[in-house]
Amino acid sequence: MTDDRPQGTFVLLDLDGTLVASAPGIVASLRHALHTLGRPAPAEATLDWVVGPPLRRSFETLLGEGGDVEAALALYRASYEAEGMFLSVPYPGIEDTLSALSEAGHRLFLCTAKPLPHARRIMAHLGLDAAFEGLYGATFDDRFDDKATLIAHILDERGLSARDGCMVGDREHDVLAARRNGMTALGVTWGYGGAAELAESGATRLCQSTGDLAGDVAALLRSETGTRAPVA
Repeated sequence: MTDDRPQGTFVLLDLDGTLVASAPGIVASLRHALHTLGRPAPAEATLDWVVGPPLRRSFETLLGEGGDVEAALALYRASYEAEGMFLSVPYPGIEDTLSALSEAGHRLFLCTAKPLPHARRIMAHLGLDAAFEGLYGATFDDRFDDKATLIAHILDERGLSARDGCMVGDREHDVLAARRNGMTALGVTWGYGGAAELAESGATRLCQSTGDLAGDVAALLRSETGTRAPVA
């Protein structure tokens, strides 16, 4: 009997907007930091754009030149660690999807711009960590907050070939980071970026629901038409 399982394939999965709906906790903690600093806080409904990219960049944009980004980050982290991170909830069906990916033989790695200590606590709290071979994220001193650098680190540390895997995420920086490392990228449309953003950034394939993700990953990794060469 022929073994049709993928050999040596792996999947890098983003956290916020891909595995979990995390905007409520992130936005609440960010607005708390701005209020505490006496700065105007945009309405919650206008802040989905801060979910995904490194938080430092978001505060730099919100505070402008001369803003105390370090103070804002400290206030954010205190609020987020006390309450905000525990407001994250898995997208419906994501647990079954992770099980399906694992059962298909793919090696799973978390790849998030969120600080790794926060990501570990969220994954453990929600019981999502058991499906993963490794969890990777940024550090509080901003190492690996650039996702392309983080992907390169994962590939190097794990001895992986970019041709054997794909990046799954909901924002353009997930797609661009994958392409910079010669990987294909699968964009999920249920997160915070949307189909247009993902398509414009060069996602090889779009996934419309968590129930389709395992099948879409399998199709993408079988495909010979994806962009494999690194881009600048």
